[in-house]
Amino acid sequence: MEWINKQNVLIVGLGLMGGSYAKALKRIGCRVTAIDKSEDTIKFAKENNIIDDGTFLKEKEADFVKEADCIILALYPHAAIDWVGENVKNIKEGIRLTDVTGVKSCIVYDIQNILGDRAEFIAAHPMAGKETSGVENADDRIFRDANYIVVPTDKNSEEAILWCENLGQILGFNKVSVLSPEEHDEMIAYVSQLTHCIAVSLMTCKDNEHLKDYTGDSFRDLTRIARINENMWSELFHVNKESLLKEMDLFIDEISGLRNLIAEDDTEAIKEKMRLSTARRSKFNSK
Repeated sequence: MEWINKQNVLIVGLGLMGGSYAKALKRIGCRVTAIDKSEDTIKFAKENNIIDDGTFLKEKEADFVKEADCIILALYPHAAIDWVGENVKNIKEGIRLTDVTGVKSCIVYDIQNILGDRAEFIAAHPMAGKETSGVENADDRIFRDANYIVVPTDKNSEEAILWCENLGQILGFNKVSVLSPEEHDEMIAYVSQLTHCIAVSLMTCKDNEHLKDYTGDSFRDLTRIARINENMWSELFHVNKESLLKEMDLFIDEISGLRNLIAEDDTEAIKEKMRLSTARRSKFNSK
């Protein structure tokens, strides 16, 4: 695979996802460097052999950028655009960049415009994670059995799309799919952002400090993602607001309808909802 020849990989932003990418790429023999604003993060990653080298100093960033054969942006959406704008002049001509960002339409076109013909940005979204953050929790096992989405535009070459698909396979993802930025953002508003909104609402709508003493697995499972990075997720909600609001309205209509069926003692209609739910959920278990 082409990725074997990409020995100098620069990861910008060394949190949970950036650190997990680093572990996976070092495992296949890449030389992995990193840029992060935290001195402690770079120190931890070097001491624990997560990266080969890295810097937290602005004045040293250019040296790492110039050496990179490919770059992975593991930053918040607006930070990714800003970083590319600040460093485009140091990016090696002809290389490829990708990302891990949870929304696409608001960044992909801007980054591609900034890069112009100098380098090619091919977006991707690893559908994996943990409830913990930081490089100290990095673990490339989170990619196993997870989904990976490649998000090209008409500016991307077939070679770059294949390169990005290969990355997902090398990282260990179970399924690699391809969506446009707009398709991606509509889908992610439903399967990810809406689910986080529901989990947060479940934890904030009832104030009972003893809930942990009474809950079973169903409540714990539903609220697992309520331990949330407020800075990242609030930004994701805002930049994908139009799609997210549509999905929230859809959910509000659906749960309101279920409430009415319960209030009206319409047992057969409730059972039909449950049969439909069971049938749709069972598809997740099929190979």
